[in-house]
Amino acid sequence: MKLDVTSVTNENAGKLLDQGLAAIRGGDLTIDLASVTTVDSAAVALLLAWQRAAAEQGKRLAFAGVPAGVTGLVGLYGVDALLNLETVPA
Repeated sequence: MKLDVTSVTNENAGKLLDQGLAAIRGGDLTIDLASVTTVDSAAVALLLAWQRAAAEQGKRLAFAGVPAGVTGLVGLYGVDALLNLETVPA
């Protein structure tokens, strides 16, 4: 699933959560974040929720085009191991 937004924040995280969950249920196991330039802590929560949903289905989720803002927040919050951000090229 390619996110077609430039920001992932508290304002749109709920909508994006639903889109991602539907994509994961449909078998799309790569989330492309290349267009995202603005994030807040909701982005980290969103990635964790998507990762958890995939794991519950016995699937592994990959993230493409992960922006520096996301990797910075993931490191800051110490959830690197939970997210396992093994990115793939966008």
